[in-house]
Amino acid sequence: MSFDADLTACAALVERGDPLRFRAAMAAPVAARRVLFPLYAFNVEVARAPWVTQEAMIAEMRLQWWRDVCEEIIKGKPVRRHEVTTPLSGVITAQDAQLLDELIAARRWDIYKDAFEDAAHFERYMDQTSGHLTWVAARTLGTADEGVVRDAAYAAGVAAWLRAIPQLEQAGRVPLLDGTPEGVKSLAEGALARLAKARQHRKKVSKAARAALLHVGAAQPVLEAAAGGPALVAEGVLPLPESADRMGLGYRALTGRW
Repeated sequence: MSFDADLTACAALVERGDPLRFRAAMAAPVAARRVLFPLYAFNVEVARAPWVTQEAMIAEMRLQWWRDVCEEIIKGKPVRRHEVTTPLSGVITAQDAQLLDELIAARRWDIYKDAFEDAAHFERYMDQTSGHLTWVAARTLGTADEGVVRDAAYAAGVAAWLRAIPQLEQAGRVPLLDGTPEGVKSLAEGALARLAKARQHRKKVSKAARAALLHVGAAQPVLEAAAGGPALVAEGVLPLPESADRMGLGYRALTGRW
């Protein structure tokens, strides 16, 4: 089953911009990659949009371009030609596009330097970014319990966030509500608890949908390191998931035990 030029371009974009999800997608069945690569490429494009310019208005315009794409899909209009939008529009529904629109809106936080308002705001950001992306992928591939998927996605999102803390702070952002060692430890432990909770209900995620969760297992060593040594977060020396999880991914792909 060969990829056309657009899918190949999506895969290359994910390989450059999100190595962890690229490896997870490559470990998934080929049919699943036709869903995962456009979604993950979309996420790469949206996630980097606020960071390619220092001008807030230009960043807003870049995000709005992707919101316009989602609106075209939601309304059933012809979708503008693009190596990501074209295959994306072929695999998601209008309801999925509404969730992806919320994902884009949540990314507006990345443009500015305001802190999160409270814990609920931070959790909503994680749920609308990592959670929405993973849920759209899972339900497109097969049947799955939404709560289980979102708990797993939250853990993966927090792990990625903790690894990005030094870069976020260097860019003038305020990424944590409580940046003390105790606060970092609590955040990591909370994410580990949600990962454990999700894993207790693995059977609620069908075999087909599990491909959307293959990247999640890589969060565990990152979160455990952050919980055991919060200073590692500020020092930027948390485990690199693509390396630390090399053997684990193969096991999860074979067993489905994400």
